[in-house]
Amino acid sequence: MEKMKIVAFRLGDEEYGLDIQFVQSIERIQPITRVPNAPEFVEGVINLRGNVTPVLDLRKRLNLEKEGHTEHTRVIITKFEEIELGLIVDKISDVIDLDKESIEAVSSSRIQSDNFEGIAKTEGRLIVLLKLSELIKIPGK
Repeated sequence: MEKMKIVAFRLGDEEYGLDIQFVQSIERIQPITRVPNAPEFVEGVINLRGNVTPVLDLRKRLNLEKEGHTEHTRVIITKFEEIELGLIVDKISDVIDLDKESIEAVSSSRIQSDNFEGIAKTEGRLIVLLKLSELIKIPGK
């Protein structure tokens, strides 16, 4: 049975996951410098260990209702190809080993979005798996 490991996190009441191969680290929220003329979902940039890292608000990117940051808010530092960026999430749940057979393809579900890899069913939980390659694209480009 083929397995994959994901970082599970919450945005509101929903649980999402990201393939751990793209996750560099998980950081507490820190001061973010705004960038002029950036898309609405780009919060700005942070200085992370000497590197300037762009940060996306995942709630805005997925068109979810905006909420303020709490002590549970985290930034998942990701890397896809040569692009490193942070994703603001409400709360980290845990790291989960999934059987690839437990993932339902998006094409067979009612969700129509390029941002989603599939839906994982594990231990009574439904976790929406995000496709990082699509999340980092600027819509309309």
